[in-house]
Amino acid sequence: MVLSTFGALLMLLTPVTFVNAQLAGATDPPKVFLLKSKHLLAARERIARGDSETKTALLKLTSDADKALAVGPFSVTTKTVTPPSGDKRDYMSQAPYFWPDPKTQTGLPYIRRDGERNPEIDKIDNHRVLDQMYAAVETLSLAYFFTHEEKYAAKAIELLRTFFLKTDTRMNPNLEYAQGIPGINTGRGIGLIETRGLTRVVDSIGLLRGAKAWSEADQRGMENWFDQFLRWMLESKNGKDESAAKNNHGTYYDVQVVSFALFLGQRELARKVLERAKQKRIALQIEADGRQPLELTRTKAWSYSVGNLDGLMLLARLGESVEVDLWNYQTSDGRSIRKALNFLTPFAFAEKKWPYQQLGQWPPQMLFSLIRRASEKYGDTFLAASVAKLPPVEAAERSKLLSR
Repeated sequence: MVLSTFGALLMLLTPVTFVNAQLAGATDPPKVFLLKSKHLLAARERIARGDSETKTALLKLTSDADKALAVGPFSVTTKTVTPPSGDKRDYMSQAPYFWPDPKTQTGLPYIRRDGERNPEIDKIDNHRVLDQMYAAVETLSLAYFFTHEEKYAAKAIELLRTFFLKTDTRMNPNLEYAQGIPGINTGRGIGLIETRGLTRVVDSIGLLRGAKAWSEADQRGMENWFDQFLRWMLESKNGKDESAAKNNHGTYYDVQVVSFALFLGQRELARKVLERAKQKRIALQIEADGRQPLELTRTKAWSYSVGNLDGLMLLARLGESVEVDLWNYQTSDGRSIRKALNFLTPFAFAEKKWPYQQLGQWPPQMLFSLIRRASEKYGDTFLAASVAKLPPVEAAERSKLLSR
């Protein structure tokens, strides 16, 4: 593995030299919401002390960031098709589980085959480009936070400016044309699931604070973009449809709304959505025995059950910012995040056989990070025993820098 300049230098510097090399204000907590600022600061302190395990994770992160220096820039305007609006700056994608109808001459209207991805969706690159953008931005921003090497911040900022701010390449702040179904519609509320990664962009912006290349105009521009996008989510038909979704789509809609509201300082909106989530998401989605019926009906029932629980835990994490406790909320008959985790855990350890449908692979490891995350919040003997059964986290894993 080729080490970054900082990575090679780090092995030579004493902890004191490293601390003295930090920029002014380096101990200020970053403005992040899904990431935990205290964990990030603690990891940076461990690096400064020369902690070998944290250093290994940092070297892997900086190696990833060095590769990210060569990617992009990314823009929704690179697609070869034009949205119905005529503006290529509008995000566009096709519903993944819909296929041509073999009973019609044209294949229209498309029909649903749940869990089976139609390769046609790759003809429109916006979803892939979006994923690549925020993955690169997150890696570069984390590398900057831990090393203060300006090259990482400069690249992340270049990617953000191209995707969100530059007139010719910016994404318009809406999802009117996401997950359209040929022969039926040009976009749906369901398409909002594709922007759940923008919550990582919000945290990345917090990590870039203090970078030389990050200007007040950049900060205002990003706040303006997310303000417009949040208003579109709250006011548009597609946004309202997704808010009304009772399954994982509704969960991740709330995750986005709360994250963006916190980024914009709209704490009362965030608190309102989180309080509603007690009934609207937890009570509605989880049975008293911990099952998530709306996810169990899917052809990838395990994946969707774990994925929705992940979203509920993200909501609980966001709730910590405004003193709304979703971790310990439960209904009178016992529906709760913890109960949903308890239901899934025996299947992850093969103590029970999964009785529901799961097309393709059955990946028990999907639940492992959720078990670890829950053990930090609940800290009881059952979860401690569950964590003890998990394979050890590799020394180079990024989670070594993000959790305690």
